[in-house]
Amino acid sequence: MTLRILLIDDHNLFRSGVRQLLARQPDFEVVAEAGDGLEGLKRAKASQPDVILLDLNMPGLSGLETLQLLVQDVPAAAVIILTVSEDADELGHALRSGARGFLVKNINADALYDAIRKAARGEPVIADSLTAKLVEQVRAGPPAAAPAPASGSELDRLTPRERDIVAGLARGESNKEIARRLDVAESTVKIHVQNVLKKLQFTSRVQVAVYAVEHGLTQAGG
Repeated sequence: MTLRILLIDDHNLFRSGVRQLLARQPDFEVVAEAGDGLEGLKRAKASQPDVILLDLNMPGLSGLETLQLLVQDVPAAAVIILTVSEDADELGHALRSGARGFLVKNINADALYDAIRKAARGEPVIADSLTAKLVEQVRAGPPAAAPAPASGSELDRLTPRERDIVAGLARGESNKEIARRLDVAESTVKIHVQNVLKKLQFTSRVQVAVYAVEHGLTQAGG
């Protein structure tokens, strides 16, 4: 299955670079691109993409305003914010407005490919560096899309090491940071994260982080 992608960003050079990166993947097709929100909305309606990569900081219609219109007029598309901003308010606003993900532009190519595929499957995608900011949003008020609570029996199935992993995710730590703290290989952390997702029946590390904060599981061994 080929994923149809729309790029909306006011920087021509950046769009060109992203387009060339995505062209390397046989299951991606950039069907249209636009340099502002109004043109992006027009192209989205015409091309009906599966995934839209949207910048936040654009002249005229802002990225957040564009997002709200895209969610309303092209509801089948998964919108991923791809921006330089790491502002917590913008992150929370974007998620509440219907964005499927929020990524920063220093993301590496493989992570971007993975995020696009996950978003197309309906999974939320948020840069690891922004997990801590999402946690702050949870503490400040109701989350945009709180995960269904895991049951007590599922929590009991977590090993002490997996609880350490959960605590790290809740603090916004990356796999590399967790591995360094626990003195294990990063690949080992990835395996533990996958086991935690399976046991708690979540689809992303962000959902685990939100759940951990809401239930006081932010301390290692807790």
